[in-house]
Order: sequence, then structure tokens, then C-alpha cells
Amino acid sequence: MFNDDLLTYLETYLTEERKQRFLEVLKHRTKLLTVAIEDVFQMHNTSAIIRSCDVFGIQDVHVVEDRFGKRLDKNIAMGAEQWVDVHRYRTTSECIDQLKSDGYKIMATTPHDGSQLLHDFYPKTKTALFFGTEKEGLSEEVMQKADGFLKIPMVGFSESLNVSVSAAIIIQDLAQKVRDSSLDWQLSDIEILEKRLDWTKKSIKNVKGIIKRYLSD
Repeated sequence: MFNDDLLTYLETYLTEERKQRFLEVLKHRTKLLTVAIEDVFQMHNTSAIIRSCDVFGIQDVHVVEDRFGKRLDKNIAMGAEQWVDVHRYRTTSECIDQLKSDGYKIMATTPHDGSQLLHDFYPKTKTALFFGTEKEGLSEEVMQKADGFLKIPMVGFSESLNVSVSAAIIIQDLAQKVRDSSLDWQLSDIEILEKRLDWTKKSIKNVKGIIKRYLSD
């Protein structure tokens, strides 16, 4: 059961501006769209994608760290990992199985022929956007298990974009489409309360000691 009293108490340590900022950001957050990053080699790319998720209102990010280990550069993410929920997986199979179990449609982002163009794609249900390694792209497993394929239309000589740039373009486009739609895209009331509590805890110095004293009173 959610502890409303604890949230109310901890929020007394925040300024009114901080509390209102949390509420304003949460109005635009969604879990209808989520992002999965598969074995991105350059750590600054993983971090930049997480930052884009925060900027454009995606609450959950799923990171597969099978081959290259942890790829999060906090200097690039600029604190975004505090506000976005990062779920880590050892294998692609584990990530896909979890997303499908949670009801997500898997969309593989790839420049290959046959992919649906970004401007023609409108999410109609829970959708997970998969982004792959810089050189090789997504694994064969993702390509085989995907429910669809998505690409950014290009008209220049270059045939690809940096993965973090591609992610930013796609996330911004689809997040805006979702917010403009009649879909039930916003966080639930309980999800909003849980994130308010989470973010409040992360904003208070020595919060563990403060909570301990509160619970002992």
C-alpha cells in the first residue's frame, strides 16, 4: 500500500517550485511508449538516448548489456538517469520476453528496405522501440521477434545516422503523436504518486536518515 503520509512529510523538505516541477513533468510522462537499447558499444550513446527519453517524456528504458557491460556515462546523461527508470538485462531474450509479457509490441528500428517510414507510423498500443549497436544494428534475434520495422526517411547521400540521433528523432516524433492521440497514454494515479515519492527521495540529502527518524516517531 502506498504511504501517502510519508510523501506528504518528505515533500515538506522541497520548495514549492520543486514540487510543482515534478507535477508538471509527470503530466507529460508515458509508459505507453518505451525504449530498448541493445548492446550499444559507445557509452555516451546509451547515455544520450536515456537523456532523450527524459526530455521527451518516456519513463522506462530497457538496456541489454550482454556483450559490452554497463554503458551509462553520467556526464552525458546529465542526471537523466534519476528521472527515468532504467531496467537492465543480461540478454536480449530476457528483455524481449519481459516486454512482450508486459503487453508491448516490438518495433525494430532499422534503415533496411521494407521498414515502415516514421511519418506513417502511429502507435495504437503499447510499443517498445528497439535500437541496436552502432555498426551492426539490431541482432538477428530482435529482427526475428519484432512485430514491425521502422525507419527514418532520408534523402541525402548518407544512409544512416548515429544511433543516439536516430533515437532522439524517433522518440520525439512518436511521443508527440501519442500525446496528441486519444489513447490512454498518461501515467496512472498510483504511478504518479510512486514517482513523486521516488523523485522526492532523490532530491533530499540524507533521506535515509530522515525516513528512519520519521518511522521511529
